[in-house]
Amino acid sequence: MSDHSPLPFAEAPKNCRRCPRLVGLRKSLRKDQPEWWNAPVPAFGDPNAWLAIVGLAPGKEGANRTGRAFTGDASGDLLFATLDKVGLSDGEFQSRADDGVTLSGTMILNAVKCLPPENKPNGAEINNCRPYLIKALDGLPNLKVILALGKIAHDSVIRMTGGRLTDHKFAHGAVHSLPGNRILIDSYHCSRYNVNTRRLTENMFQEVFEQTLRVKPKSL
Repeated sequence: MSDHSPLPFAEAPKNCRRCPRLVGLRKSLRKDQPEWWNAPVPAFGDPNAWLAIVGLAPGKEGANRTGRAFTGDASGDLLFATLDKVGLSDGEFQSRADDGVTLSGTMILNAVKCLPPENKPNGAEINNCRPYLIKALDGLPNLKVILALGKIAHDSVIRMTGGRLTDHKFAHGAVHSLPGNRILIDSYHCSRYNVNTRRLTENMFQEVFEQTLRVKPKSL
């Protein structure tokens, strides 16, 4: 597993102590699963990205285990398969951090960088991690489109830009104008639960990526 990040200035320290509840879970997992990553998960992708995908947080046996965003669980299987279909990734995704997959014009981030209990970060934890999200997004010079996977990611992006949630309501496929001529597009999260309940289908997920490609700047 590698801790290399394309945005090292935007990463939390491996032993970040901002969130006591997340620190406690991390310590427990380091004892029970010492071979796992068990640390804040770094950004993954292209530092020249025009598109940033913002997820919720690492999954227990996904990114928290492998050390690479959306790698090792079902949500990553759908995300990377879709990235491949729309031409935003290169290489064969094998759900391992060392499978050699790279992203083209795309960066993957999370609203919360550490594993939360039951995949549910609380408000304080989201707020504590937002400075890292801000640094990452501000550190992408070509960024034009942000794709929020789920309401928590949506809300965090709106709050970091100073917007009001009542003026920017989350909805699958919704488009929101952000400061700096950036655009936020919403999608249901590609979690196993959403897929199994058919709240999100593979076609719906691919369509939202095709929506991002339609607003991609022609110069990039």
